[in-house]
Amino acid sequence: MRTQPNDRAVLLGTYILENQTTVRAAAQHFGISKSTVHKDVSERLPDLRPELARAVHAVLLRNKEERHIRGGLATKRKYALLAQARRGFSQDDQN
Repeated sequence: MRTQPNDRAVLLGTYILENQTTVRAAAQHFGISKSTVHKDVSERLPDLRPELARAVHAVLLRNKEERHIRGGLATKRKYALLAQARRGFSQDDQN
């Protein structure tokens, strides 16, 4: 993503707001680092578009409050897949 930092900040803020996404997802979508996304939306964006910055900040706060839930669900999926793989191995051994 080769754009000017101020343009990039507005683009990132708009993307995060429209998609209700995380910093990590925005960084992956645009092919830049999480640090760059965070700096753009927390430092540059308030000077450029204060209303957008407040809305993006609200999305990021909600994501922060929910991250423990997403982490728990990811762990649950991980162990469910491991259990499924173990059951598959034991069935292969019996045949």
